[in-house]
Amino acid sequence: MGKNPPRHGRTNRTTDTDKLDRVIADARRRMDERAAGYREQALRLFPWVCGRCGREFTRTNLRELTVHHKDMNHDNNPSDGSNWELLCLYCHDNEHQKYEEHMAAVSAGRATDSDRAGSATTSHRPFADLEALLKKDD
Repeated sequence: MGKNPPRHGRTNRTTDTDKLDRVIADARRRMDERAAGYREQALRLFPWVCGRCGREFTRTNLRELTVHHKDMNHDNNPSDGSNWELLCLYCHDNEHQKYEEHMAAVSAGRATDSDRAGSATTSHRPFADLEALLKKDD
């Protein structure tokens, strides 16, 4: 072989098995923590479909499916998933944009805090006077 033995043949380095064990244990601990997280729980509970647009997801594009907290409280994570819904990135951004617009309307005095963000952000109400119109024809 001469003066330059192959790389895999070097024996002057020892493997630090303790360090390797720590790295593996740390990776397993992080994997367990992720599995206990609300995203993983939601992905096990619900079908991989966006709750707004109906787009279906597979393992290849699952990273584009997010967990939306219905009450906007990221600390409210009941194990039954009652505060979660799966939304694609676009619908999730849209939900948060509606919420921000609602909060701006609340601070400007155009809406109350008790109004829901989804219904309070729209001003057009096409059926607002429907009952009155139907009674008028009688």
